[in-house]
Amino acid sequence: MKKYEYVNIKIGRFIGARSEEHRRIIDEYAAKGYKFIGYIPTKMSDYGKIVEMDLVFEIEL
Repeated sequence: MKKYEYVNIKIGRFIGARSEEHRRIIDEYAAKGYKFIGYIPTKMSDYGKIVEMDLVFEIEL
């Protein structure tokens, strides 16, 4: 059986803003034995820019 964890992150407000938060979160979950599966946009701006997303992790129980 598999368990999934979803971690919501916010994307920078400025065009071209760079975030390192996702790397820290992926490393943190990998250290716990989770596998990074992908991401799901959860909030978008009026112009179609991703504002928030869920990082999806999987672990075998």
